[in-house]
Amino acid sequence: MGYTAKHEGNLDHIRELLKPDPVLIERVTAHHPQWKGRIFSVDILDVALSDGTTGEREVAYHHGGCGVALYKDSKLCLVRQYRVAIQAMTLEIPAGKLELDETSEECAARELKEETGYTADSLEFIASAAGSIGFTDEKTRIFLAHGPHPGKSHPDQGELLTCAWVPLEDVLAAVHAGLIEDSKTIIAAQAIALRL
Repeated sequence: MGYTAKHEGNLDHIRELLKPDPVLIERVTAHHPQWKGRIFSVDILDVALSDGTTGEREVAYHHGGCGVALYKDSKLCLVRQYRVAIQAMTLEIPAGKLELDETSEECAARELKEETGYTADSLEFIASAAGSIGFTDEKTRIFLAHGPHPGKSHPDQGELLTCAWVPLEDVLAAVHAGLIEDSKTIIAAQAIALRL
């Protein structure tokens, strides 16, 4: 299972579009720290624009996280969890925040084991998701688990969740119906569908 040439597109064109453009760049002229918590901090930034105007940007800084797509027998392993921020049950791929002393791969492997009990022979990077780039630098690196082996899960204290194996076609249908809204899960499901 690999990402085939037919899906690669013209990356040179994309790289050209992503080069810095002096007309569009916002230059930060001042940082005003507002709040610092355990998971993220918030600053207000003063910015200067190329048209001579200025602006203010609220930015949340976060260490980022990792998610793991565990796919076997045409099913995706999803975590059922209540998310108080949106006050709703969610279905998500196993994931968690990146610790300061670990690599993305270590974080992904740790979260996979903690939340599902599974370990993997290898993890393949499939995407990086910037969830809300208008106000946060948080990124989630998404991996695909190869050679999964079952084991006993051990979620963090205060983390209540269960796992469900859902057919990939049902996951994709749920995405299109607005039932699954988690961006890392949407990206993982669609990345796997592209590989089939």
